[in-house]
Amino acid sequence: MKHIDLQKQQPREIMPGFLGRMVHSDNMTFVHWKIKAGSPLPEHSHMHEQVVNMIEGQFELTVAGEAQTLGPNEVACIPSNALHSGKAITDCYIIDVFYPIREDYR
Repeated sequence: MKHIDLQKQQPREIMPGFLGRMVHSDNMTFVHWKIKAGSPLPEHSHMHEQVVNMIEGQFELTVAGEAQTLGPNEVACIPSNALHSGKAITDCYIIDVFYPIREDYR
């Protein structure tokens, strides 16, 4: 069993305002994000399926042109290769799950 203490892991700023702590299993990547209010997520796509788990805050997520505001206890599933973007309305804590592993986040 692999055990990781997130508090001992140094967060990485992947883009301005997005601080992430990455965990990799054999097949998936989990990112625990702390996102500063007002931080934009530029439009992009990737081959990975992504599941967005909102823990704290409000985040406006646009997937394939459809915008929704996500809050605590809400989950969004982003299909592989779907164009998506967003913006943190408030400070946020989000856990993203990617399949397969995000090699660029290793």
